[in-house]
This record gives sequence, structure tokens and C-alpha cells, in this order.
Amino acid sequence: MNPELASTAPHFWQGSFIDDDEAARRLAELPDLAARTLAEPLPTELVLSACQHLADALGAPGDPVRARLLAELTGGGVDPDEAAATLAEIAGAIARPALERKLRSELGGLRPERLTRPDARETTFEAWAPVGLLVHIAPGNAAAVAPLSVIEGLLTGNLNVLKTSSADTPLAQHLLAELAAADPTGALARRIVALRFPSARTAWLRLMCEAADAVAVWGGEDAVRAVSELVPAGCRLVEWGHRVSFAYLTRDAWSDRVTLDALAADVCRFEQQACSSPQVVYLDTEDDEEVFAFAERFAAHLADASAELPRPELEPAEHAEITTTELVARLEEHLGLTRVLAAEDGSWRVLADTRPALAASPLHRSVWVKPLPRARVMPVLRPMRRYLQTAAIAGSRADVARLSQAVLAAGVLRVTPVGGMLDGYHGEPHDGVYALQRYSRRVSVRTDRAFATTACLDDLAAPAFVPAAPSGPLLDKAGVQEQLRTLAPEHAHLHFRSGGSTGAPALSVFTNADYDTQMRACADGLLAAGFDPARDRAANLFYCGGMYGSFISFFSILERLNATQLPIAAGPDHTATAEALVTNGADTVFGMPSYLWQLFHARADQLRAYGGIRKVFYGGEHFTAEQRRVLTEEFGVEVIRSAAYGSTDLGPLGYQCTHAEGSVHHVLTDLHTLEILAPEADRPVPAGQPGRLVFTSRTRAGQRLERYQIGDLGRAVEGVCPCGSHTPRLELLGRYGDVVRVATYFLNVRRFVAVAQEEFGYQGELQLVLDAGEGRERAVVRLDGRYAQDGPAARAAFLTAIPELGSAVDEELLDFRVETVDSGAFERTPTSGKLRTVIDRRRTTM
Repeated sequence: MNPELASTAPHFWQGSFIDDDEAARRLAELPDLAARTLAEPLPTELVLSACQHLADALGAPGDPVRARLLAELTGGGVDPDEAAATLAEIAGAIARPALERKLRSELGGLRPERLTRPDARETTFEAWAPVGLLVHIAPGNAAAVAPLSVIEGLLTGNLNVLKTSSADTPLAQHLLAELAAADPTGALARRIVALRFPSARTAWLRLMCEAADAVAVWGGEDAVRAVSELVPAGCRLVEWGHRVSFAYLTRDAWSDRVTLDALAADVCRFEQQACSSPQVVYLDTEDDEEVFAFAERFAAHLADASAELPRPELEPAEHAEITTTELVARLEEHLGLTRVLAAEDGSWRVLADTRPALAASPLHRSVWVKPLPRARVMPVLRPMRRYLQTAAIAGSRADVARLSQAVLAAGVLRVTPVGGMLDGYHGEPHDGVYALQRYSRRVSVRTDRAFATTACLDDLAAPAFVPAAPSGPLLDKAGVQEQLRTLAPEHAHLHFRSGGSTGAPALSVFTNADYDTQMRACADGLLAAGFDPARDRAANLFYCGGMYGSFISFFSILERLNATQLPIAAGPDHTATAEALVTNGADTVFGMPSYLWQLFHARADQLRAYGGIRKVFYGGEHFTAEQRRVLTEEFGVEVIRSAAYGSTDLGPLGYQCTHAEGSVHHVLTDLHTLEILAPEADRPVPAGQPGRLVFTSRTRAGQRLERYQIGDLGRAVEGVCPCGSHTPRLELLGRYGDVVRVATYFLNVRRFVAVAQEEFGYQGELQLVLDAGEGRERAVVRLDGRYAQDGPAARAAFLTAIPELGSAVDEELLDFRVETVDSGAFERTPTSGKLRTVIDRRRTTM
């Protein structure tokens, strides 16, 4: 952004500030601009990242962006405190957590633009698409509305053309320029046009509206009517008109001092300029004297509240409207209809009126008090239903419930407590609708069974946008645990413990919303892996209990797939488990390879005779090639595939597709950014080379899991997958702990597994146990005695096939043995049942 040009040119157009002449020329070309711009998809992730960057700048007192925007407001005559409050309001509204909540509430998820399957049993894809060219005609009395409306338009992928008044400060133009600058791709800038001109310049308004697919307009009936005359047929008109709000007090409430203080504060806040400000106070009575008596009491509370807040100078027109309204009310006092109570300096006024009809107040701390018995709520309020917005109700719990039903039926859009009329929550509907839905179209693509394993149609078209990984130090498990000590309670809904296979069990914490996002992403991965929720009958055989998450997670995943599932869980009674599989017709099982292997062999005859298990989805470990052969040839299993690649800390990280082989997985880029760093230095490895896997999670509230070194090794797999997905792939190459230094040599436990399969057809589990020994280190390979009867022969095979092992033994640096044991002798982690492949006891004996 050029500061000198920005200071003189009033309009921001796709990344540059321009003058009137250039804006007029470009407005004539809006239709062509829309066609070019809208052909390029706008990822929601890009908008969220840029908004968080700007929110951080607005929240930092010394940040130059904040300083520039404060100067724009104060230079336009805005009080410094009010200017700071406006920027704070905008920062809160565009922070990532607020926008994510808004996306979930209004569009159902964080990636609404992606064509996904709302019902996993069907191959129909739906998404929220931009309405197209979206024109915003902003009000002049709310500085934050204009830029926030454009940001809503960006979240929905639209090309946005904003019109603000020439009498307004240029905050909207400059704030949107800063937002565009926060996006290094330039995509946001291409979606933003922010003009500043008077409404009398109808030629410009006409050019904007004639090219529009939707027009959002703020203002009264005259303003909306004027714009509607410019809108072409078929263009969506989104009206954000003026609204009237009121408070309703029952008999108990109107005598409560705290309630009256809160009501007075609502009247004074923002000088009643907000649509949700109270203009009328209704009392649940028919007695005129009670109305006048209440007005007397409330006037004292309003005087106290007004004294605490300085009142800005009124414009002549505002002063004239107040004077006229007050004068008419004083004249009607002689008829016994009204009573006026006002401050001597004119800073506030209470207008008591015996007639219940809703009436707009002249604002600026002016409020009507009227009777409205609850039995007459509908006939009195319903005629004004098009203008009603907020009702603050004070009374007993039963009163609030009954009166809420009554006023909502009459046309009110929102009900709040007294004292909270101007407050809201992230994701709250505005004027009875969700803005993001008004700025979007719901679109669908219906396909056939050829797309049964496609969870997102977009992945077949192009790679998804993935933000670059942040800079900064790497994070390890100890750093994650340190973060948990200061994690706010609102970010700690769901607690899981790790299985402890790589050390002591550690705690992981998620919000419920984060957990839901992760489970839905993992569910999409299962579709790609070949799980068919319309046909498969799935048995969940993961371990459960002790805050361990696998069983619970896959219960949630299968639930989100609308799948048929048998939540059996892993247990020691293999007979009962096999009986449950057979009796309930399970054809698909989910679980740990070590447990599933035990189950198939403990009940081999029964499961062979059943022959109904067609699919096996596993997690946490890997099946060996020989184990896969046995399951396929002897038990009739047709599909053996990873259910997910993930960790307790980060959640799901990847998934296999039907074309994945070995340990190759697609990366869940909707959730994470992946880096692959060199083993010996914190720098990226060359393409296709192995390295350390480092993930940055982008969908976690509270915890900042950035550049988390997960402990796995892997390499990127180049090219587009044969399944057609452009989602990047990686091949897992084991954990750091799989490679251990023994007797000056490095040994990889995966090499022992491969030798056992290749040299003597071993099918079982393998465990490497290391000890300090006396004088030299000791290594023991444990083999399952059911599949390895000849220990000496196995030892010889290992020494021959692994040169480093043979050298360590020949040099008398290592004692090496092979033990054939019962399967129950293998050491496992207590929570997950996962096999501990390497047990290093040297650290505890040294």
C-alpha cells in the first residue's frame, strides 16, 4: 500500500488506491471483472489466516497497522476512546475463533466451499458457493459494519464491492487494504473494491447494482426502496433495515433496583444508535398510574447512568427531533395521556405514555414507558413485526419462558436479559437470518458409485490451498505438556491420554468443536480407504478406557459416517468377541494389528468357518507382509488398510486411499501443514528424501501446536495419486525409536522384522529388548513361539542378514540371543495394548 496515494485517493480497488476518474472507468468494466475474478476459487483458510493476522495487529498497542487505522478514525473526528473501542470490536469479530464459530453456526463447517458428501451413504456432493458479485451499501452510523460485511462476503468467496458515504471516515477502505496486505497470494485483494462517495452519485450506484448478483443494503425504508429500484431482476436484495427494540418488565422486575440500573445502562450505551437499543419500556400492567409511578422511579436511575457517561454534541436535526417529540408529549399531558420527565440540561428524558402502541423514540437517551399486559402482546406488537428486533425481558424464569414465546410469535427476532440488549455472541443470527447464508448459494453435484471412495470432489480437480508453515522453534511433547498447564478452561473440553508406547503417557486436550472437525476429516479419509457406510457392518475393536482415545474416536467417526457399527472394544475374552462378530454379521473390523492378530489366531477355526470378515482397518501399528498374506489367504479378508495415521496430541494426520500401498498416506491438509526436515538439521529435505515429520495444526483452539516434531520419519511421495486425488502423500518410515544405537552400531527394528519374514517366513510379532549386561551390552529378539520353533536358526539368519549386528557380536561388543516365547510374554502398553517394539532397559540400569 502506498501511504502517499492512500492519503489522497478515496477508493481502494483490488490492492490499490485510486481517484474518482479511475474508479468511474473501472466501474464500467465490473461485469468482465466479476467473470475473471470469480473463476478463481477463494479458500476459506486463506481468509481466516489473513483475518487472524489483522486481528493480532489491531490488538497490539504499538503495532503500526493499529496506529494507522486509529489515525483514520480520530482524523475524521471520532473520539480516541471510541476509536480504540471500534478497533477492539473489529479485532474480536475477525479473530479466527470467532470466524470459525460463525462458519460452523451458519455454514456447518470450516471449509464450506468444498464439495463434500452431507450423507456419506450417498454419492451426492454439496457445498456453499459464492452468490457472485456482492455489493455492500453501508450505513453511516456504524463504522465497523462496512468492513465486517465485506469480510462476511470474503468468507463466502464473493467479489465484494463496498460503498460507504463520503461523510464517513475512510476506515473501511484502509482496514480492508490492511487485510489484503496480510495475504501474500493477492487473492483477497482481487476480491475487494471499496468506494467512498455520496449517495447522490446515482450513476455509480447504478453501475454497481446492475452488475451485482446480490446487494446488501443498510438503512431505512427510503434507502432500501431507492436501492431496490436499481437492482436488476433476479438479483438478491439483502435488507438490513432499521429496527426497533424494547424492554418488557413484569411487576416483580420493575421494582428491582438492579434491573432498573441495567436498563438505564442499555438506554445510555451508544446513544441508542444501535438497532438493539431500547426505545420503549413496556410494563405488564393496564394501570396508567403504575406507568407514571414507574417513570418517576426510572428517571432517577437514568439520571445516574447518564451522569457517568459524557454525551456527545447533537446535530441540529437530532436536537430538533428530540425537542419536537418532547413538546408534543408535554402538550398531551393536559389530556392525561402522557407525563414527561427530563434532565434540566436536556441530557435524558423519560416519556410515559398510557397508549401501548409501539413508537420509535428520538434516541439520545430518550425512552418511552408504556403499559402492555401480556394478554395483549400479540395484537399490539404484530402490526409492527417487520420492524421488531430485540426484546429484553425481566421477570421470573417462567415469565421469561412464556413471554419469550409471545414476543417471538409477534415478530421479535432476539430476546436478551435486561442490561444485555447490545451484547451478542459469535455466530449469532442478525435480524433473524444468517448473513453468510444470504451471501451464498447451496449447490450440489450428484454422481454414481464410481465416486464411492471420493469424500471431496475438489480433491480430484486441484490441490487444496495449504498455508505455509510458520517460522519459529520446533515443538516437542514436553512443550505440548507445558502448554496444558496454562490452557484456559474454555479450551479444555475433552481430555485424552496417549498410549505411552514411546514413553510415559501424556495428556492431550481438545475443544469439542476441534474434536468434531477432526473426526469429520478422519471420516472422509475412511471413505477414501474403501469403507462403505451404506453396506459395511463395522466392529469397533480398539481398546477403551483409561482416557485412551482410539475406541471413542472411531465410535465418533463411524457415527458421523452414519455407518452401522458394533462398539465391542478390545478385550481378553476372544471367544466372546468372535461370537459377537459372527452373531451380528460383522464384515469389517477396526483395531490394533497386534490385537486383531491375536483374535484371528485365538479363534482361527471359528472365524475361518464364518468367512465373513472382508475388511480390516487398523491403526497405531502395521501388519507385516506375511501377516497380510495369512489374513487374505486363510481368512478371506479382501481389504487390509490403515484406518488413519494420527497421534493423540495432533489427532488424525493422514489417510490411505484404495491405491495406497504399504505405509503411504495422504496428508489431511484441511487440518495440518506438513514439513519434512532433515534428520540432522532444521532445514527442508530435498524432494522425495526421508526426514523428520513436523506438523502445524491449524484447527486447534487454545493450544498452538506449531511445528510439532511428532517423532516419525517419512518422505514425500511425488506426483498425483492413481486414485485421482491431488492431496499430497507421504510414506511413513518408522519412528525415531525404531533406530537404536547398540554397541557403537545403529540397528533398526524394522530390519529385524523384514529379515524374519524373508529368511524364515515368520508371521508373528517381534520385540527387541536391550540391556546393559555385564561388560557388554545385551540384545534379545523375542519371537512368537507359534511361528518360530527354531531359535538358533533364527539367530543365525539375523547375524548373516544384518552386517552391523554380526560385526558387533564378532567384536565382542554385544551378546545377542533369540527367544521364542508365548504371545502373552510380549510387553505392551497398558492403555492401548500396542506392542512395544523396542524395550531399552539400559537407561534404567546404568
